[in-house]
Amino acid sequence: MVLMLGSTSLFAQKFGRVNTQEIIMAMPETKEMQTNMEAFIKDLQDNQEAIAVEYNNKLQEFQKNNETYSEAVREMKIKDLQSLEARREEFNQMAQQEVQKKQQELLAPIIDKAKKAIDKVSAANAYTAIFDTSAGSLAYFDEAALTDIAAQVKKELGITDAPAAPAAAKK
Repeated sequence: MVLMLGSTSLFAQKFGRVNTQEIIMAMPETKEMQTNMEAFIKDLQDNQEAIAVEYNNKLQEFQKNNETYSEAVREMKIKDLQSLEARREEFNQMAQQEVQKKQQELLAPIIDKAKKAIDKVSAANAYTAIFDTSAGSLAYFDEAALTDIAAQVKKELGITDAPAAPAAAKK
């Protein structure tokens, strides 16, 4: 009797699946985040370029006038170039870290909003478990046995799938 009750409760459970990556990419906040990231990266690239231009100008000046410099001036110019090169490398490393940090900072609320929508849809429809198919961590699952809740989650987030692009207007 206990075995039968246990097996029937297993069949009464509902399992679903969703591709969270697809949901996140469809959210308008993601497009806004990408625009913000592009502006942030452009600003960093402009600074990197300014340092590179300064370095290249000083290097060209050094190469052009190297023969006319006294030993003391030559040493000072070499140290200046080395310092500038070290500063450039340090800036590049810091810029990469800042890009990662900024992306995580901007993406966290988007992921949280998507998760809350998935949780809300899952609870409202009494799902026992929802599998994230974007993670690719499931070795096997029967797609037909799992309900795809992506459409419901998109609806919860107010995302409407864009209609296909209209054919070119006739003149």
